[in-house]
Amino acid sequence: MPRFERRLRIDLPPRQSAFLWGPRKTGKSTYLGMSFPESLRFDLLDTDLFLELARQPSRLRQRLLATPPAALARPIILDEVQKVPMLLDEVHWLVENRGLAFILCGSSARKLRRGKANLLGGRAWRYELFPLTWSELEQFDLLDALNRGLLPDHYLSVDPDRSLRSYVRDYLKEEVFDEGLTRNIPAFSRFLDAVGYSHGQLTNYANIARDCGVDAKTVKEYYQILVDTLLGTFVEPYKLRQERKVIGKAAKFYLFDVGVAGSLTKRHLKEARGDEFGKALEHFILMELLSYRSYSGLDYDISFWRTKSGTEVDFVLGRGQVAVEVKGSSRVDSRDLFALRSFCDTSRPRDAFLVCAETAPRVDRGIQIMPWQTFLERLWGGEVLS
Repeated sequence: MPRFERRLRIDLPPRQSAFLWGPRKTGKSTYLGMSFPESLRFDLLDTDLFLELARQPSRLRQRLLATPPAALARPIILDEVQKVPMLLDEVHWLVENRGLAFILCGSSARKLRRGKANLLGGRAWRYELFPLTWSELEQFDLLDALNRGLLPDHYLSVDPDRSLRSYVRDYLKEEVFDEGLTRNIPAFSRFLDAVGYSHGQLTNYANIARDCGVDAKTVKEYYQILVDTLLGTFVEPYKLRQERKVIGKAAKFYLFDVGVAGSLTKRHLKEARGDEFGKALEHFILMELLSYRSYSGLDYDISFWRTKSGTEVDFVLGRGQVAVEVKGSSRVDSRDLFALRSFCDTSRPRDAFLVCAETAPRVDRGIQIMPWQTFLERLWGGEVLS
């Protein structure tokens, strides 16, 4: 299996600890094994180790205090740390009293927060690993990526559809049901179906609640479960320089991987055209924006702009410096530019991009019409935001 050169860089000064979060199968364990090959590692997916430390968390401290100092000079890795929240008290003691450093790896902080676990009071830096990005792949086929998704195992799978279906079922079983994050399994399953058809659209809690047979408050909690388990993210409406005609409350929800979203919506793209391709391309570009934001450490806002009449710009970056509209079209005309022009007239962004499937970049009255490949080259080259 090929190894990918990931964009994430965890550079820790001496005695500095870190959390590494990311959904299952993004490659966290592989990344840490390659980046910290000489570190001690405790994998809580190992049943024997899990049972030992769950029964007596102090065993971690006892083991490390008996370890030769030279082996403790490197960060100690705790994999799937959310499975035994009480270990974080032991980690805190070892950080404070022995000057040890840890990398605490997991796929969900929800169980830790809900259980009021010790999150080290800001002593650990936060990192996140996303699915593969365009910049991490030497050979990139867009349709393959949109259909397979960009989780490493799925991207390389000989049967990606089966892998995706299994992932959705197994992931939800392990992360949501087994950890007791919700008790109403049938309602949550109906909610996931609703997420499929409402994906990337304005979130209407009342409508989804009717479809699921629960109240709107429960639907909000279900969405929060997906966010806390890193299965998705909300994109909020652009709030700076608001005008009366701009909708300012309803957010949009996107799943964390374009392939997982396609599996939930039963989408399979056969060609790079049409509405479904355009939606998938929009989702893919968002994931690149999110990944670049995290790996670059820039921490810029990502929002969207929409008026009451339905005029919409997909993504507004930072404090309105950059506007990005995504179209699946290979031939952009003046109608495709209307939303960006409206936003430019009211908010005056520094740059406005229409990302599309055309073959060459061009400029139309200040709007940069750009093939998606060119946009990603500029994004990862630090030319869109830096």
